[in-house]
Amino acid sequence: MAKQITKAEFQIMDVLWAESPLAAATVADRLAGETGWSLKTVKTLLSRLVEKGAVAHEPDGRRYLYRPKVTRKAYARRAAQHLADQLFGGRAAPLVAHLAESKGLTSDDLEELENLIGELKRDGH
Repeated sequence: MAKQITKAEFQIMDVLWAESPLAAATVADRLAGETGWSLKTVKTLLSRLVEKGAVAHEPDGRRYLYRPKVTRKAYARRAAQHLADQLFGGRAAPLVAHLAESKGLTSDDLEELENLIGELKRDGH
């Protein structure tokens, strides 16, 4: 995926990550309560995601079915790396420190980070 996706496009991706393939009308139905978007708006956002290479579509009779071409995990990894590159010179530690300062870390968060660091050390990172 070459281009960043917008917040609105992310909402579409979120629906498709939960279940796919889906028709545009189904995506619109799933988002109607929280966004109030029309079917036309959802189709426009889906078209943009197809153009960006984030979503694939296939014909299904008179409609198209849409599915993500990238997993949520892969997108999160890429977005975190992009953020670290832009704001922290590509370094992860300052990014984590910034998140910890601004959001606060629970004891569960700290334990999870310690376990991750331990795993990375064992794997030779």
